[in-house]
Amino acid sequence: MNKLALYFRLIRADKPIGILLLLWPTLWALWMAAGGVPPLDVLAIFVIGTALMRSAGCAINDYADRDFDRHVKRTVDRPLTSGKIRGWEAVMVAAVLAIVSFLLILPLNALTRQLSVVAVIVAGTYPYFKRFFAIPQAYLGIAFGFGIPMAFAAVQGAVPGVAWWLLVANVFWAVAYDTAYAMVDRDDDIKLGMRTSAITFGRFDVAAIMLCYGVSLAIFLLCGWSLGLRGWFVAGVAVAGAIALYHYTLIRDRDRMNCFKAFRHNNWLGAALFIGVALDYALG
Repeated sequence: MNKLALYFRLIRADKPIGILLLLWPTLWALWMAAGGVPPLDVLAIFVIGTALMRSAGCAINDYADRDFDRHVKRTVDRPLTSGKIRGWEAVMVAAVLAIVSFLLILPLNALTRQLSVVAVIVAGTYPYFKRFFAIPQAYLGIAFGFGIPMAFAAVQGAVPGVAWWLLVANVFWAVAYDTAYAMVDRDDDIKLGMRTSAITFGRFDVAAIMLCYGVSLAIFLLCGWSLGLRGWFVAGVAVAGAIALYHYTLIRDRDRMNCFKAFRHNNWLGAALFIGVALDYALG
């Protein structure tokens, strides 16, 4: 039971914010692709698969960063970093979760299965982008948003242009919230030679975050508008914009704990966008 508890912590099951940040874009896409509530079996597959793949991503991320995390205050006590579990165990957990996730989508069409392979490759390679890519958060946005084209493929059997634009919107959103997250570890990352957007943006970090919020919401608004979404949808985008402005009040002084609070609070921004989409299809 103690080992299971460690695996539970390894996959961040005690910290569901990561799952939620993956789930909201997937739900946006499912509702937009279906023009309302998607088939319930498809919805269940994507919700469970999102949770499993996020958990697998945490395990492989900890394996990739095992030699760095012991030097970062926030991560020094993670199960793998602290030596409570071994590297092969983290890889095993990630592999099992990825396999179960793939089995879940076998009933779906071939295009969705093909896209899932790309999703696994992107998720598996993300941890290594922090070694050389100046803004790895952009690559994270692709990994966190790849449920979008997969959702359209599952529902429509194709991936229209609007799906790719939604993915772009998600990339900008991810850069915004994960830069706030990276601001928490900036001092440690500089010492370790890691690359993050918080380091790359430097003194323009807050301005860059707010710009990314603005671009993300603008693209999202145009995508929904092109699909005929109006009143409730626009209201949802407006609420999300107000939430982004609230995040500015948290990050403007670059206080570590407030930056972390802003990161976690992005759950509500994603939720506001989804509620606007769902209500517009239901009541619009």
